[in-house]
Amino acid sequence: MTTTSRLLNLLSLLQARRDWPGSLLASRLNISDRTVRRDIDRLREMGYSIQATMGPDGGYRLNAGSELPPLLFDDDQTVAVAIALQAAPAVGAGIEEAAIRALGTIRQVMPSRLRHRLDALEVTTIGRPGDAAPIKISLDILVTIANTIRDRETLRFDYEPLATDINNSNNSEQQPLPPRRVEPHHLVTSHGRWYLVGWDLDRDDWRLYRVDRVHPRIPHGPHFTPRTVPGGNVNEFVSARFKGSTANEWPCRGTVILHLPARDVLPFAGDGSVTAIDEQSCSLEAGSWSWGALAASFGRFEVPMEIVEPPELAYAFATLAERYATTSKTGPSQK
Repeated sequence: MTTTSRLLNLLSLLQARRDWPGSLLASRLNISDRTVRRDIDRLREMGYSIQATMGPDGGYRLNAGSELPPLLFDDDQTVAVAIALQAAPAVGAGIEEAAIRALGTIRQVMPSRLRHRLDALEVTTIGRPGDAAPIKISLDILVTIANTIRDRETLRFDYEPLATDINNSNNSEQQPLPPRRVEPHHLVTSHGRWYLVGWDLDRDDWRLYRVDRVHPRIPHGPHFTPRTVPGGNVNEFVSARFKGSTANEWPCRGTVILHLPARDVLPFAGDGSVTAIDEQSCSLEAGSWSWGALAASFGRFEVPMEIVEPPELAYAFATLAERYATTSKTGPSQK
């Protein structure tokens, strides 16, 4: 092993855990303790802050330095960083330009095998990160889906049912479902989850699939000629689907006056519009997929309010009030 290769391997080990006994480093690299000490000195000269630890298992610890030194990533870490940089514009923290430059730097120096994987991962981020807990996704599955999108291959996969679907079904009579056959179009992220946009060949319609429920089958299906999503814009199409509409707008919109300061409403307004009226009240215009859902969403502020418009919203409030009154009379169920 050349000195350069040995130093890179040593650096990779030091980054992998906090403390390393010197004898263990020597064993892992198949070198002597003296060579370890010399290589540690070389890394210190290159700007790495490495502290010697005392005791029976005395060794070394890589500390944070005054400047960011060169870092080493394995293949999966490299692709993961690249994916995160592609999604950075959705954060909205003014880091978009820096993220693009960082992505360019990483791509320029990565080996061709990783560049091939990265080029297949074209990601669209819908909206901003929400409160939903992120779902862990296998990087291999993401790359597999991205490759079928790039190569225009039909994706065959098993779609894992939701827990509610399993609980509501008769497992003794349930037959295995055939694999889905989808022309994959795009990968999107929204509120911490990954989705696949694709044309379902068996249902003859555009569908959204949660990637954490997708289990690809091998081999893939035949090649296809890509279709155009309705409206021609993936962001608009997916945002409309999330709203339960054919356009990127809520089918039901209304306005109320809340007896609450605007500063207390803004953090929970979502995509609604808040306008301060005075120190103790504000108006909130918002939308939802139904009038009942919209009325319920206004009720979450738990303060007196006045309906501005439209009449359908007033009727929805009356319906909810009657339903809640009936529910309160029944009391908790007795078992």
